[in-house]
Parts: sequence; structure tokens; C-alpha cells
Amino acid sequence: MTRKHSQWRDVMHRLFKNRLAIVGLILVAAVLFATIFANFLTPYDYNAQSFGDRFVYPCLAHPFGTDQYGRDLLARILYGGRVSLIVALIAVVISLVIGAVLGAVAGYFGGMYDTVIMRVIDIIMSIPGLLLAVAISAALGTGLLNTGIAVGLASIPGGARILRSTVMTIRDEQYIEAARAGGAGHAYIIVHHVLPNTIAPLIVDASLKVGMAILTISSLSFVGLGVSEPTPEWGAILSSGRAYIRDFWPLVIFPGLAIMTTLLGFNLLGDGLRDALDPKLKQ
Repeated sequence: MTRKHSQWRDVMHRLFKNRLAIVGLILVAAVLFATIFANFLTPYDYNAQSFGDRFVYPCLAHPFGTDQYGRDLLARILYGGRVSLIVALIAVVISLVIGAVLGAVAGYFGGMYDTVIMRVIDIIMSIPGLLLAVAISAALGTGLLNTGIAVGLASIPGGARILRSTVMTIRDEQYIEAARAGGAGHAYIIVHHVLPNTIAPLIVDASLKVGMAILTISSLSFVGLGVSEPTPEWGAILSSGRAYIRDFWPLVIFPGLAIMTTLLGFNLLGDGLRDALDPKLKQ
């Protein structure tokens, strides 16, 4: 326990020495705070329409202005961030769980299992991720859950390949051999010995995938295959505002800034976690 605490203390020390990672952490924390406590940050209902207040530019009453239906843009962006993060979480969980299982089986058993699984992964990777997500979303239909499933399934290959390479480096370690000699089965060894030692790359992969999932979700919603109106979502807000891009800039600037800020935060944090968790970078 003391050794584990010491290792995680070293990881946190290296993470907090990385200034860019701290910037990413602050941005992610700010986005999470704003979306979780959206009820307290704005007095408006995200779907309340007021046709007398259409296309109001940013002011004290409406800091981000209003849209073509008189709805408060700040409220829609805050609640839209909540929707985007929930769908991204669904996508990342699906991607990590399925990718971890496939990568662990391929890396641990090798041979025919590795060949079959990785050739299927190669076929999936030959299709651009966004195009695959579009195809799956078109087949499943729109909605929060379907969009999360589409994005999650499209991002499985990357996680599977990362975990496979990690498992291949530890499957012949002495503690694995000791577990086999003690009569432990393959499933027990994978669950209790292999997967716990792949936590570091999984954490990094998850942090980076959240940002990419949000971008993919926004792209699907922008073309009408993700979360659709009246549910607020950053890509859907951008899509509804593209017709007014020349006449009313807040409809595209503010949701675009929300997407950019969130992606930047998760990417910086993910890079910082990768550097902090990599034993080769201790010095």
C-alpha cells in the first residue's frame, strides 16, 4: 500500500509540474462545473421561447445573446454541454469496455485469437472514424443513447490496439507466471493481474477520447444524425445557427468556442497524464 501511494504521489507530482496539464485541468474543471451547475448559473429555461427577444446581441440580461426563437444562448450552451458530456461518457465507456476485452484477449492469448481480432480491427480502422460513426448513427437513428453507441463503436479500434500492445509486454512477467503456476485460470489472470496493470494507458486513452468523442458528437449533430432539436447540443446549436452566420455571429461563435475550449482542456490534460504516467519520463 505504501508503494502504491508513493507511485501515485509521484504521478501527481509530475502532473502538477506540467503547466499545460494544469491549464487543461482548469479548463476541464470549469466546463464540468458550468454544465453540472447550469441551473444556478442562468435563470432561463434552455427551451423557453420569446419571439419578442429574437436575435438579441450579448447584453447583461443575455450574456451570450438569444437565438432565432428568443431562447437564451447561455442556457442552451450550458445545458448543451451537459448533453455532450453525457453522450461522450457513454461513447468512451462503450469504447473502453469492448476495446479492453478485445485487446486483452488478443494480447494475452496471441496466435489465432490475435490474428482474427486484429484483422477485424484493421478492417474497421480502414474506414474513417467519422464516416463509420455516420453510418452507424444513420442505421440506429438519432438520440442520446444511439449517438453514444455510434461514436463508441467507431472508436473501439484505437483502444484495442493500445491495450493489446500493453498486455503483450506484461503477459510473460514473473507474477503472471506465478499465477499460472498457482493454478489460476486465464480469466482470473486477465481480470486480476493483466487489466489492473494496464490502468495507466487506459486512463490516458479515456481522457483523450472524451475530447474526440465530443467533436464527433457535435459533427453528427451538425449534419442531423446526432442529438436533434429541441434538445440542446453544441453541434446542433451550430447547425441551427449556420443559416444566420453572416447576420448574427453569436449563434456560431459561442458554441464553437465551447467545443474548442473543451477539446483543448481534455487534450492538454490527456497529454499531461501520458507524460506523468510514463515511467520513462520520471527524470
